[in-house]
Amino acid sequence: MKTTLIIIGLLLFYTSAAFSAGKAAPMLVEKQHFTTKDFTTVSGKKIAKVDIGWESYGTLNKAKDNVILITHYFSGTSHAAGKYNADDALPGYWDAIIGPGKAIDTNKYFVISSDTLVNANWHDPNVITTGPASINPATNKPYGLDFPVVTITDFVNVQKRLLDSLGIKKLHAVMGASMGSFQALEWAVRYPDQVERLIHVIGAATMDAWTVAALEKWALPIRIDKNWQQGNYYNKERPLDGLAATMLNITQDAMHPIIYNASFPKFTVLDQGALNDIRTLPQLSQTLATRAMARAKTQDANHVLYLVRASQLFTAGMQGDLTSALKNVKAKTLLLPATNDLLLRPENMRTVYKAMKAAGKDVEMSEIEGGWGHLDGIFSISPKAQLISDFLKE
Repeated sequence: MKTTLIIIGLLLFYTSAAFSAGKAAPMLVEKQHFTTKDFTTVSGKKIAKVDIGWESYGTLNKAKDNVILITHYFSGTSHAAGKYNADDALPGYWDAIIGPGKAIDTNKYFVISSDTLVNANWHDPNVITTGPASINPATNKPYGLDFPVVTITDFVNVQKRLLDSLGIKKLHAVMGASMGSFQALEWAVRYPDQVERLIHVIGAATMDAWTVAALEKWALPIRIDKNWQQGNYYNKERPLDGLAATMLNITQDAMHPIIYNASFPKFTVLDQGALNDIRTLPQLSQTLATRAMARAKTQDANHVLYLVRASQLFTAGMQGDLTSALKNVKAKTLLLPATNDLLLRPENMRTVYKAMKAAGKDVEMSEIEGGWGHLDGIFSISPKAQLISDFLKE
C-alpha cells in the first residue's frame, strides 16, 4: 500500500509539474493558418494545396534570429504551450518549459510550432492540416488513400515553407519529442546551415525492425475495422472501433507499467463481472475503452495510418547509412532520451551519442528519469529545465 501511494504521489507530482505553470496566469495564444501550393513529396507526388495551422509564443526580433521551432509528437498538435482561452482545462503540452521566464523564455525567444501534414486530430477544431480527409481538388471528394505517402522529411519541408514565408532563415534551436524528435533531427541533417542547436527528446535517429513492427500494431485495428472500407469511409460510418483500439495500443506503449498501474488504484484482478460472463469486459477494459473512444472521435483513421507509415519510414536524411547522415549535423546537440522508455528505447540514443562523439560533433546527453516511460519526455521534462535553458544560452 505504501509503495502504491508513493507511485500515485509521483503521478500527481509529474502531472502538476507539467501543467501548473498554466494555471495562475496562462499565456494566451491564437491558432494561425498557412497555405502553400504545389508541394512535391519525397516520393515525387505533388499536392496541389497544403494547409497547416501554427502558433507562436514571444516576439520575432528584427534580425529574425531568435527563433526556436518546436516539432510535435505523433498524436500531438502545434499546441505546445499556453491556452487558447483562459478557462481551457489544460495548456499546451510543454507549458512547463515554454513561456515568460521559463527554460524556453518567450521574453527572449520567438517560439513557433505547426501542425504536421496528416495530423491525426482532424476533428479537433484547433487543428489545421492537409491529408486523406482533405478535399482533392481534382475530384472534389476526400483524397482517401489516393493521398500520397508522406514522410518526416515532408513534414520538415512544409515547416520550412512556413518559416520562409515569415522571412526566417536561421533557427536558434529546433526541439521536438518522439515523432517531433525525428523532425528536429531531420532539420539538422537536411538544413545544417540553418540550425544552430538541436534538442532531441525521447526519440530515435532511424527505425529498427522491432519499432516498425510495433507501429504496425497501431495500424492493424484500423485496417480490420469493417467500416474502414480501404479508406473509403468519408460521409459514411467511421471506423471508430478500430481507431479506439489503436488509441488503446498507443497509450499502453507510451507508458511504463509503473505509472500505468498507478493510474488504476482500485483495480482488482478478480473482476466479478468478467468472472460471471465471458461477454462482460473487465471493469478496467470498460474504462479504457470509454477513454479510447472519446479520443478516437477527435481523430481521423486514415491520418493515423499515414502517420504510422511516415514514422516507419523514418531514417535521418532519408539515407541508408545513418552514420553518413549524422555527419551532416552542424548543430550543437542535446539528446534527452528517457531511461524507462519502452517505445523508443534509450539504448538506441546512447549508440547515436557515441557515434556523434566519434564523429567529433558537439553533443551531450542527459537521460530523463521518471515513471511515465516514453511520456517522461512530456510529463517529466521540468527537471531538465535548467539544462535546456543553459544549452540555449551557450
